[in-house]
Amino acid sequence: MNPFEDISILFAAFIASLFGQGGGFLYTPLQLWAGTEFQTAAATSLFLILITSISTTIVFQKAHTVDWYIAGAMEAPTTVGAFLGGRLAHLVSPMTLSLILTILLLAVAWFMFHPPEQASQPNRAKKASRWVWERNLRGRTYFLDLRLMLPIMFIVGIFTSMVGIGGGAIKVPLMILLFRIPTTIAIGSSAFMVGLTATSGLLGHIGMGGFDWQTALILLIPVFIGGQIGSRVSVRLKTQHLRKWFAAFVLFIAVMNAIRIM
Repeated sequence: MNPFEDISILFAAFIASLFGQGGGFLYTPLQLWAGTEFQTAAATSLFLILITSISTTIVFQKAHTVDWYIAGAMEAPTTVGAFLGGRLAHLVSPMTLSLILTILLLAVAWFMFHPPEQASQPNRAKKASRWVWERNLRGRTYFLDLRLMLPIMFIVGIFTSMVGIGGGAIKVPLMILLFRIPTTIAIGSSAFMVGLTATSGLLGHIGMGGFDWQTALILLIPVFIGGQIGSRVSVRLKTQHLRKWFAAFVLFIAVMNAIRIM
């Protein structure tokens, strides 16, 4: 990695941490553009996501925007899926993995730009029960339907780990649009969650080989610094701006990745 690539990774960590992301949707494409083989890039990306998660969670926790209970409930099925995805990634061609990554990012951008009308309203129709979990944080009340969450998060874990992203780029829109969790809490909780998902996926990749420890350790410092800066800016931004900027940037990355594989 040259100094320009180090700066690019630091900037990627800054952008990702603005939205509670691990940064995989940036780390993987950046490495691919630098000529790194896909499976190696995905494994290194998962390590960098873990570092970003540690850095940003420190800041978001101080701002009281991390719902530890929601994060734990969502991460249980996601982590299992992520480990499986890390193993399956080596059975799929690089072109197929790149196509999956592009489709996922395009879908995320579309739904963040065009959220369902009811997604902007608090979810007050549900009632707490054995399967429906009522949560209260920072004066906001929201509900998590475990019957819906468990299978969805398992599938998210598989596909995001296969393409070397921590899952935040998919989880945050799902938390906001499907479960109607407040944006600030979704972003703060996601920052912690993506680290757990990435760790599980990384273990799966390491078991199959292809992880470049030297490059990963070189990039550790710029990623941690970028995560600190981005998360500190995030807690000061308005919710509506966060969602629109997030959608625009994910769309940009999806288009760039599509151009690369054409």
